[in-house]
Amino acid sequence: MEAYKRVALARKKTRPTGQDFIDNIFTDFIELHGDRCFGDDPAIIAGLGYLMDMPVTIIAQERGNNTKSRIRRNFGSPHPEGYRKALRQMHLAEKFNRPIVCLIDTSGAFCGIGAEERGQGHAIAQNLMAMMSLKVPVISVVIGEGGSGGALALGVADEVWMLENAIYSVISPEGCASILWKDPSKTKEAANCLKLTAQDLLELDVIDKIISENHRDFKNVYQELKLSLYKSFRKKQIIPTETLTQNRYHRFRKFGALENKI
Repeated sequence: MEAYKRVALARKKTRPTGQDFIDNIFTDFIELHGDRCFGDDPAIIAGLGYLMDMPVTIIAQERGNNTKSRIRRNFGSPHPEGYRKALRQMHLAEKFNRPIVCLIDTSGAFCGIGAEERGQGHAIAQNLMAMMSLKVPVISVVIGEGGSGGALALGVADEVWMLENAIYSVISPEGCASILWKDPSKTKEAANCLKLTAQDLLELDVIDKIISENHRDFKNVYQELKLSLYKSFRKKQIIPTETLTQNRYHRFRKFGALENKI
């Protein structure tokens, strides 16, 4: 399947959102609100729940599933307080030794004046720095569209997984076409060049696993993801903390490195 068709599937209006994944994978979920600094951001859902018999912290970007909810959720584009809320929950998870699941689905962090005034870039940078040294296992799953720093702010994990028809990129194909070629008709070409599909990113070692999907029926996706998360967390919980954080650090340091093959 060509890259832009994957883009269309990742953006499909009927595609399950973060809330759908929470409802179908976790039990006894309790949402926690606010960043204790400015306010609460509905574009990010954060709280506690059970993954089978395992207590976990869940952080999900939520874009809404109808016009009213999309407006309330800001179409899944978080404000700084959303990322600070996520960071607060990460620190709580670390304190109580709970694994963290991040569900990524955003076209990018909100770039409005208010968000910039409240420190959007700083909030994202704080998340990147803090997640690198968290002493608990972290797995991030791109369930739809993973766009730019808005997605990366929840993507510093021990493992990053993607659904088969999800996308993960530094910029949207439309944005890339307008910057490089000044021509919106080049969007499909840009999508191919960006290597934003799960298949491309697995080959480049940017992600670690692809979750197969039938985009018309996600029951099997929920089941596979639940079992995979549970098994992975059980394995990671016995890894010494220092080794866990070192592995996470080296995972990202190797990106873009050229091997000496002489």
